[in-house]
Amino acid sequence: MAAIDSIRAQQILDSRGNPTVSVAVALDSGAGGWAAVPSGASTGEFEALELRDGGEDWGGKGVTAAVGNVNGAIADALRGADPADQEALDQAMIDLDGTPNKGRLGANAILGVSLAAAKAAAAQAASPLYLHLAALYSAAGGDDRGARILPVPMMNVLNGGAHADNSVDFQEFMVVPAGAESFPDCLRVGAEVFHALKRTLKHKGLSTAGGDEGGFAPDLESNRAALDYLIAAVEEAGYAPGVDVVIAMDPATSELFSDDSYELEHEQRALSSSEMADYWHELVDRFPIASIEDGMDEEDWDGWKLLTEKLAAHGTQLVGDDLFVTNPERLRRGIELGVGNSILVKVNQIGTLSETLDAIRIAHDADYTTVISHRSGETEDTTIADLAVGTGAGQIKTGAPSRSDRTAKYNRLLQIASELGDDAEFPGGSVFER
Repeated sequence: MAAIDSIRAQQILDSRGNPTVSVAVALDSGAGGWAAVPSGASTGEFEALELRDGGEDWGGKGVTAAVGNVNGAIADALRGADPADQEALDQAMIDLDGTPNKGRLGANAILGVSLAAAKAAAAQAASPLYLHLAALYSAAGGDDRGARILPVPMMNVLNGGAHADNSVDFQEFMVVPAGAESFPDCLRVGAEVFHALKRTLKHKGLSTAGGDEGGFAPDLESNRAALDYLIAAVEEAGYAPGVDVVIAMDPATSELFSDDSYELEHEQRALSSSEMADYWHELVDRFPIASIEDGMDEEDWDGWKLLTEKLAAHGTQLVGDDLFVTNPERLRRGIELGVGNSILVKVNQIGTLSETLDAIRIAHDADYTTVISHRSGETEDTTIADLAVGTGAGQIKTGAPSRSDRTAKYNRLLQIASELGDDAEFPGGSVFER
């Protein structure tokens, strides 16, 4: 049995130029693994704590304390541990931290070690990471989906809200090329629509500057105008909206919720929970929207119930991000209340790989769909691509088909598709069916 010989962390930069944590785990066999931790801009109240230094350096965003915790307490505790026993390794760090939100050592410190150890264990077994993650998922009680399902990507091509400095209230407008027959074809269609959107915006004299996740961030007259531009881009690229390409949205309404109402600043109106549910109902009737993420505030459970009752019958996927924060306990509460029908999975929201796999298992057991997701502050680390395939999640969010921090994940999926060959499966539009 190979054991952990050393763990070393350092501060690196994410895609927004902010510090984040990277970790290298070396085994006594000579095998090793490396991981980098992403960071969100639009973060849920109930996410595990990302430890930042404060002070003047790096605008207070330094992570030297988290790095120190990895190189000190965590490295000392895990030296000699079996990297293949992911659950025991993660639990040891949770116990060492001793807080409900990983706030003492930092979720960014713990997650870096968790992911790097998994990669080291995969390297020791001479196994592709997605197959190693599939084995961990199965051992944790997950359904065996065969590590052959390539995910349908949600491509954030129009940015607003906290991801851009423009006049659009909602955070993400995504194209989903669900009508394609394979992942490579799907990626091609998405890229063609992305470039068609750039041409369309440029023709109208609108900005094609990018937001955090590689999409465009023009000033538009309304939130609905963003949807109109998506439809125009799909048609400009030669595809049929609602057939070849559908739309997904992440309005990030927790960022808009204040004093029991949803403030649509750029539309100059405030909506109650009931009115917000009606707003989404109208948009789904008008546009080919297959998925809405965080359509209600993270603590507006009654609003979420209304939204689910109104749109579930339409077959709309209702994804909980800030609502569930990849937390098994919050997910169980949502399932019991009949709230939403899908979960967004972000490894840094919960802080360990084991807890992430647990959340995916609970969702699949309840017939909730799963969307593996990046963060707005990303790195070249491609772990989430392997996670999507290893757990058979079926969907992935990793931004527009531009910027290397986003395309690295798409390119990793292309590599996996090539390795799987004829064994690869691509669910297409059926991924939204429960």
